Amino acid sequence: MKFISPKTDFAFKKIFASQESKPILISFLNALVYHNQPLIQDLEIIDPYQSSPLPILKDSFLDVKAKLTDGSLVIIEMQVLQVESFARRVLYNAAKAYSLQLGKGEGYRYLKPVIALTITDFIMFPENNQVINHFEFREKSTNISYVENYLQLLFVELPKFQKQLEQLEELDELWMYFLKNAPSLDTVPDKMAQLPEFQQAFGIASQANLTRKELEELGKREMFIHDQQGLIIFAEKQGIKQGMKQGKEEGEKEKAQTIARQLLPLLDDETISQTTGIPVEEIRKLR
Repeated sequence: MKFISPKTDFAFKKIFASQESKPILISFLNALVYHNQPLIQDLEIIDPYQSSPLPILKDSFLDVKAKLTDGSLVIIEMQVLQVESFARRVLYNAAKAYSLQLGKGEGYRYLKPVIALTITDFIMFPENNQVINHFEFREKSTNISYVENYLQLLFVELPKFQKQLEQLEELDELWMYFLKNAPSLDTVPDKMAQLPEFQQAFGIASQANLTRKELEELGKREMFIHDQQGLIIFAEKQGIKQGMKQGKEEGEKEKAQTIARQLLPLLDDETISQTTGIPVEEIRKLR
């Protein structure tokens, strides 16, 4: 058997965001958000789509949104491309989800907690080896929690997860292994086959259960992501080479401009701006 990669938006939403996949999402959130405790018994999956003026953003990150029985909102995003100001975007999306809960004239007492679960295919926090980092509001000197900690950020960095199949023990480890290694598996591992939610997840992820149209769409998504990753790597290498020829190290701004110049023939101005952090107006001047 061959399985599709859960890292593409098509596959991720198909596995976790359909109504029939509710048991899968409940297990996934209990494992990663609630440390393998079965605290979530039911939830409502909400259409998370928010239009973006940049095509690259539509295809480079994945979203699932769910409302728990207590009213709490969980936003799940899987980022496969490391883009400029991504950490700020995570905070912005969480704050926006929190503020948009209230209708006109409604009081603050109606606000419910928002949990932003972000899964990255790159390392965000090189200063520690933790695969999962959990952030919330705390007092700086005493470390006490804020009175109502209604905004929480969780990050799962897949490159840090290095456990092999025989080492997996907890439910969160099984899910991280699934996200990272599903395409390289030929059969469902025994440890996962014993759990109904994994049987269902692998069934959805099986290429044999996809139509030709779905497989073509999946291939386009994967090719787009691979192309973007290759372009960024190529541009960075070219920038380093040019800096060595000049016999000096470039500053951050100069390096970004060098990368931008390499991308001019390959990408549009908005995408180059997202990749390098240079304003669109400056990109146009470089062009």
